[in-house]
Amino acid sequence: MQNILPILNISSYKFVGLPDCHALRDSLFERAAALDLKGTVLLAEEGINLFLAGSAENVRAWVTALKADGRFADLEPKESWSEAVPFRKLLVKVKAEIIRMNHPAIRPDALPRAPTLAPTTLARWLAQGHDDEGRPVVTLDTRNAFEIDYGTFEGAIDWRINKFSEFPQAVQEHRAELMGKTIVSFCTGGIRCEKAAIYLEQQGLDGPVYQLEGGILKYFEEAGGAHYRGDCFVFDQREALDAGLLASTEICRPASEAHRAPAEG
Repeated sequence: MQNILPILNISSYKFVGLPDCHALRDSLFERAAALDLKGTVLLAEEGINLFLAGSAENVRAWVTALKADGRFADLEPKESWSEAVPFRKLLVKVKAEIIRMNHPAIRPDALPRAPTLAPTTLARWLAQGHDDEGRPVVTLDTRNAFEIDYGTFEGAIDWRINKFSEFPQAVQEHRAELMGKTIVSFCTGGIRCEKAAIYLEQQGLDGPVYQLEGGILKYFEEAGGAHYRGDCFVFDQREALDAGLLASTEICRPASEAHRAPAEG
């Protein structure tokens, strides 16, 4: 994406064992603060989830230092640009989970990853109305109801959950509608649909389960807005991004207190 605005925003996550997450917190905070970055980095024994913004030079310097740790060497943060830094402060926190599901058996850092689906493949499947084996495809939105109200894929399943920890119960309540279909779970950047896809794989749904690689933001980057209606809510002061990965609102304003924490992102 062409750099037309001064502030680089990045988001990324990785499920990887971090038994030293408390020690990491201090070093990551100190490095980000020295580079005048703002945003949130969440750490847990299951991995890292980050949202940061600042000058391109400083953001990339922080990422380079992070990737020097072999556990993060393959991180490829998603990038977008803004006129101003969309975070008020810098936070680096240790949590029980980097995305809260409250389902201890779902530990992506210790389980095989569910199959991923490239954004361009999903766009092709949605255009043709089925997968390459002729099976019907359903897109399953794993985000919170208020996020979905900003925009989602045409015909996506929306169970109106209020927080991601409600997802397992929603699957049990709606299991019949997923049987025998190709399921593509998706979210903003991939973290929720990665946990969701592992949970779905364990339910014996008689059809393949995929997670959308990189979530909606990666889809916008590689497939544009095809088959997507509206914008994508993001957990910062930009509020929502359009298919060009630019803030869709004219005024950069804080999200409400209920919607601000990226722990639900």
